[in-house]
Amino acid sequence: METEIKYFTPLEAKKTLPLVRKIVDDILVEGRELKSLLKTEEKTPEIEERIELKKDNILAYIEELSEIGCFFKDWNFEFGLVDFPSVINGEEVLLCWRSDEDDIKFYHGLNDGFRGRKEIPAGYLDL
Repeated sequence: METEIKYFTPLEAKKTLPLVRKIVDDILVEGRELKSLLKTEEKTPEIEERIELKKDNILAYIEELSEIGCFFKDWNFEFGLVDFPSVINGEEVLLCWRSDEDDIKFYHGLNDGFRGRKEIPAGYLDL
């Protein structure tokens, strides 16, 4: 079954931020703990079990974001990047939010990534 893409206006995406922020915070905590566990030299059965639990938790949180309609993009678990599908000037784009930002103010093209971020045009901010 094909999932239909939800397109967010900037205002709709902003309304999800309290929940998205909480989920991303949980992902970052679990992800950092996972990275630490993966660096452990002696992989005891207990360590392996904790690694699997962290992976499962992260996947569950990512599924929560997917159910909202947005996507987690920070596999280094450093900044908590999230993209929200949107349309600006008739072009499919991704509204881009980072967990240390208080609001959604940027977007980028589908293939541009974080480095291609631009400010959301003023006329779209309150839509």
